[in-house]
Amino acid sequence: MATARPDRYKSLLDQVYDAQTAARLTEELCRRVARTPRIAGTGEEPLTERDVVLITYAHTLLSPDKKPLETLTEFYRHHLGDLISIVHLLPFYPDTSDDGFSVVDYRAVRADLGDWDDIGRLAGRVRLMFDAVINHVSQQSAWFQGYLDGDPAYRDYFLAVDPATDLSAVVRPRPQPVLAEFNSADGPARHVWATFSRDQLDLNYANPRVLLEIIDVLIAYLARGAQVLRLDAVAFLWKEIGTSCIHLPQTHALIKLMRAVLEDIAPHVLIITETNVPHDENVSYFGDGTDEAHMVYNFALPPLVAHSLLSGDATELSAWAASLNTPSERACFFNVTASHDGVGLRAVETILPDAARQALTDTAERHGGFVSYRAGGDGARAPYELNCSYGDLLSPPSDPDDVRAARLLASQAIALAMPGVPAIYIHSLLGSRNDHRRVAERGHNRAINRAQLAAASVAAALADKASYRARVFDAIAAMLRARRHCPAFHPHGPFQIVDLDPRVFAVRRHAPDGGQTVLALINVSPEKVTVATGGDGPARDLLGSTPHERSAVGLPPYGVVWLDQTDSHGGS
Repeated sequence: MATARPDRYKSLLDQVYDAQTAARLTEELCRRVARTPRIAGTGEEPLTERDVVLITYAHTLLSPDKKPLETLTEFYRHHLGDLISIVHLLPFYPDTSDDGFSVVDYRAVRADLGDWDDIGRLAGRVRLMFDAVINHVSQQSAWFQGYLDGDPAYRDYFLAVDPATDLSAVVRPRPQPVLAEFNSADGPARHVWATFSRDQLDLNYANPRVLLEIIDVLIAYLARGAQVLRLDAVAFLWKEIGTSCIHLPQTHALIKLMRAVLEDIAPHVLIITETNVPHDENVSYFGDGTDEAHMVYNFALPPLVAHSLLSGDATELSAWAASLNTPSERACFFNVTASHDGVGLRAVETILPDAARQALTDTAERHGGFVSYRAGGDGARAPYELNCSYGDLLSPPSDPDDVRAARLLASQAIALAMPGVPAIYIHSLLGSRNDHRRVAERGHNRAINRAQLAAASVAAALADKASYRARVFDAIAAMLRARRHCPAFHPHGPFQIVDLDPRVFAVRRHAPDGGQTVLALINVSPEKVTVATGGDGPARDLLGSTPHERSAVGLPPYGVVWLDQTDSHGGS
């Protein structure tokens, strides 16, 4: 059985609750941990250069004669087994909206997707990341229905507020009001806190029973095979009237507590926080580098990469990347360019000037995408995210496939070369385009990049090496295979951003033991660029068979070279 750390639990709970409640909760948590079997890891490093995450819904690929989870497992076995080490399986629980993020039952698998046995079979092949959507639940959940019905078991599970209360300081990720009105069975209407939508009611962590419920859910996920837990929208966990209700000290203490409890049960488990906020706020979820998130989303990366490729200038991207650091070698960035959500703009509010952010929103709309908004501090709408497939954001509809593919591949090469763990969205891996039909069906902008595809059609396209899907997939696969065998790409390895040409993003990566050095060069412009890299004699491009001179490297438009510089930079 697992062994609890009561002193650690108590010190964190004291930051959230009164002393008596903290003491009682400490005892409750210790009992839960003591009766839970310890889950052993693989014995390997938690993260290495071999680790790449695939982000996907369980039902992105569909077969007429198989459950979606079976189809995904089969696709992984045939196409991804030597490329992807972690699958981020987006919410697969029963839900009522937001494509899974309005959860009805945390402990169930949607019947149309499969069952827990299907999850187990996938977990037998690849490490799984589960979504822990712990800020809110569906209005159809038993918890919220019990709350409305006056069931004492669910009293104070949610936060009802007098609508006359001044909530102007609250940070809003959506343009609608923060309170949603519901009729209750035992009295007048209740105005319930709903950060994201009327169908996503925020849990009230001021009620200790809510915390214990969620801890139980997280422990259950570990037992079901989760090795990484993505804490969705956790910046909003704790509410205090009169404050911004985001990033409060109690929120950080609760995340640290969750990590402490889960580590006592499964020391190999990894926590990643999803906080789509300005970069300086986002990195606060690293804590001291050992006690909060193992990884945080690098939310500034997608808009900065897009800005670079659309402008042909990597200056802002390079300057920002040079400033990156983590508080310890046990923490790292989670590098995405695209995901099931759009390209968030909040992370670059203090990095890109207003004109550059406006150019991104204008480009997204010109290229067939949409812009979603939030409520700004002055009550006006402010751009929140770009809803567009990443390939379509980077290229207008008129672009030929070879240019479109080159830009998309350059974007993925940047993410794969950055320090941290790279994550590739399945629709980027497959070169998917904007899906306006899906938007019409689902009724929201984010559906544009959440297409469902016939598995047989995808397989046929990947078998046709001349198809656009195959060209994109095969080129990314080649980068992934090369990366797996390069210790220089270790998530915690040292790096330097190298200033060679404004049109080239250049990052030099080093193996933690100093045994390998790789200079990754990505031309973000439509021009051929030659850069002086230093050194003498030929050097090997990890992505191609043609050797390059160490002194100078020529890059075609949107070209990518990963140059092995081991001999000339102190490696073995």
